[in-house]
Amino acid sequence: MNDILSTYQSITLDEMSGIKLMNRTDTKFVTTVDRLMLLLQLARGDYRAQDIDGRRIASYYTAYFDTPDNNMYIVHQNGHAGRQKLRIRSYVDSGLNFLEVKTKNNHGRTKKKRMDMVGFDPVHPDHGIRFMGQDAQYRQYDEFLRKHLRYDPRLLTEHMENHFQRVTLVNKAKTERLTIDTALQFHNLQTGHDADLTGLVIIELKRDGLQPSPILGMLRDLRIKPSGFSKYCMGSALTNPSLKRNNFKERLRLIDRLLSRVGNLQ
Repeated sequence: MNDILSTYQSITLDEMSGIKLMNRTDTKFVTTVDRLMLLLQLARGDYRAQDIDGRRIASYYTAYFDTPDNNMYIVHQNGHAGRQKLRIRSYVDSGLNFLEVKTKNNHGRTKKKRMDMVGFDPVHPDHGIRFMGQDAQYRQYDEFLRKHLRYDPRLLTEHMENHFQRVTLVNKAKTERLTIDTALQFHNLQTGHDADLTGLVIIELKRDGLQPSPILGMLRDLRIKPSGFSKYCMGSALTNPSLKRNNFKERLRLIDRLLSRVGNLQ
């Protein structure tokens, strides 16, 4: 993948600063690495690749929180609007860590609020984090969470962690971002079970409103169709057999089909 990405015009983090899209619409697509290679070939003329210190593939770590009864997962599984996620997102290569609240409203728009997560180490993560206002820093977290989260932060514990690698593309008009996630691996902190989705690719188109997008025609040509994919929910469904998953069955079958195709190509 690095060979293809090296042919892209680069965009720096400073140039990316005006493309945060914190209030946005998201469209996700699920495919395989072989189809991604074709897509990257097609997109070279319309997109620039984010470059951080010469790297165009970045490592990410995420820890997800939930209630003792998995309410954040259940609300999503049941298809309710206004659902929320709480996570720590770590940009491993740059050393940036954020506590983030994601809210998806009943109009399909995603809003993200975040603050620095001071001292968090994604290489040796603390799995015992509790938001109990135990010191000055955690009182700031408590204030942030009570402002933006509809759950009592004292009830939340870490349920899931994942690792993945991300490529970020920006269209040349700077009206959208395209994130491409590969090498997804999940570990369920409640059950101890793992899920390895290496070979699967999650593409997410992020834009304010319904701006014209060069990538949509390319995706259609490659028969890569929109498909919802929550990393937290899919990771949980794959690693916790006690969870209800009726509304995720079609997505889980899609994962099985794509991974089977990857296996046949190897």
